[in-house]
Amino acid sequence: MSVLPVLRTERMILRRWRSSDRAPFARMNADPVVMEYFPGTLSSWETDQLIARIETHFEKNQYGLWALEIPAVTPFAGFVGLAEVDFDAPFAPAVEIGWRLAAECWGLGYATEAAAAAMAFGFEDLRLDEIVSFTAAENQPSRRVMERLGMTRDPSDDSDHPSLPEGHPLRRHVLYRKRRQE
Repeated sequence: MSVLPVLRTERMILRRWRSSDRAPFARMNADPVVMEYFPGTLSSWETDQLIARIETHFEKNQYGLWALEIPAVTPFAGFVGLAEVDFDAPFAPAVEIGWRLAAECWGLGYATEAAAAAMAFGFEDLRLDEIVSFTAAENQPSRRVMERLGMTRDPSDDSDHPSLPEGHPLRRHVLYRKRRQE
């Protein structure tokens, strides 16, 4: 395993995944409140598969979805980071910024603070020209984080998520963008 960056903010550490993250991540992914804007909850096996994909992305790209640690609060609060868009989308190829935090960590500014650090890494270290983020149109909490990050939405960029069937209530997705010079 290569040495990959650890990002730090005033309150948090964005780091590589540890085996001790598996159980709390599985609990988080099984929580219907956390997974409200996803097609469904994930089993422990599906969570392990997701972690494997995250680790493969890190090895391939030298960045990814970091495990989020909040010292003196919790050793694992979820993930925040950058990932290549891995499905057929009108805006792909692209690098997205994303997050998923345990419900008890919501409303405290953690997602915005950690995502700002990941975005700075993307623009400053990776020299990305643009970072995107997308979510189900109804997901107002994530949309507010995108807006706090200075991302903007053009409704003409919105699209249906290709892995969700016609008529699925979460199929319509909104797209936010931020360019490096902004």
